[in-house]
Amino acid sequence: MADPVAIARDLLRCPSVTPLEGGALAFLETTLKAAGFTTHRMTFSEAGTPDVENFYARIGTGAPHLMFAGHTDVVPPGNEAAWTHPPFAGEIDGDILYGRGAVDMKGGIAAAVAAVLEYLAANGGQPKGSISFLITGDEESVAINGTPKLLDWAHKHGEKFDHCILGEPSNRNVLGDTIKIGRRGSLNGTLIVHGTQGHVAYPERADNPVTGLVALVAALKAEPLDHGSKLFDPSNLEFTSIDVGNKTVNLIPGEARARFNIRFNDLHDQESLKLLLEKRALIAGAEKIRFSFEWEPSNADVFVVEPGPFTGMVADAVKEVTGHQPTLSTTGGTSDARFIKNYCSVVEFGLVGQTMHAIDERVPVSELRALTQIYRLILDRYFAA
Repeated sequence: MADPVAIARDLLRCPSVTPLEGGALAFLETTLKAAGFTTHRMTFSEAGTPDVENFYARIGTGAPHLMFAGHTDVVPPGNEAAWTHPPFAGEIDGDILYGRGAVDMKGGIAAAVAAVLEYLAANGGQPKGSISFLITGDEESVAINGTPKLLDWAHKHGEKFDHCILGEPSNRNVLGDTIKIGRRGSLNGTLIVHGTQGHVAYPERADNPVTGLVALVAALKAEPLDHGSKLFDPSNLEFTSIDVGNKTVNLIPGEARARFNIRFNDLHDQESLKLLLEKRALIAGAEKIRFSFEWEPSNADVFVVEPGPFTGMVADAVKEVTGHQPTLSTTGGTSDARFIKNYCSVVEFGLVGQTMHAIDERVPVSELRALTQIYRLILDRYFAA
């Protein structure tokens, strides 16, 4: 029997902080190649972004083709002295496995690898179809040189996928409570108020942009963007920083900025949101506040995958192993499912995400084994069907 805990510990010991490979992809290549997979490692580049190494492996040549997708890159551990166990040691304390990436998402990858190895061992080393792993190294960053380019590479090489399980930590409180079938979009912007610089003792000679910025920020937050839709919670706008860059206390600045992020549902797209905010700012400014918006490029559009037989198969396997009937959800941040859905039907199901990106990120060993059982059951039923 393949041991998901041992696989997870080996992955956790690889310091693969974005965009570093850290040995994680090399470990997966060695492990899957030994099981008969054909493997590929490739590095993608783009001006202004770090080079990123990625990994693709496949066994089998026929249909149906089930893909397990994920990422081995992790966010930085922060203050390592604050960890009770070193972030890249893969230490176990009781039933708990500690390490950066334990739930997001090396633990999910380890469970998928273990489940596939067990399935192959029970079926003569070959699937009744095809199984692949599509693993990137920049999901935690700008997601430019990872999954979108890896999927394009696979498509150009004739790879066709029928279904995908993305092992992101989808569950909110307990293993089995949530399957993600969609994600909100994400859009970053900066509100800039333009003033006139001057001496604070002579305010009549200046135009303080801070006053205008405060007014516009309040106006943009005063009313909700919407009240939600059938499958999505209400869209949300959050201001995350206010910057003036003024170190002189008796100087009225010439400009003030406020950065924000919008997580939006299927009632909007990026262009309609831009128009909505600009309209609200115009009304609030009443032609007295001079302002502009700077919008950052985004590849994080809203999407939802309509539930079908594959979703039902995953949900049934989750319930059989955990006893929980999972909720089909579209909450949370963005994920690489936004790219995968253009190539095949995709659901997200992994571990519980409560400690992801936190000090002492961790996963119960029992949950890691349970997730492996769920993936194994899905494999059995998928290829039997």
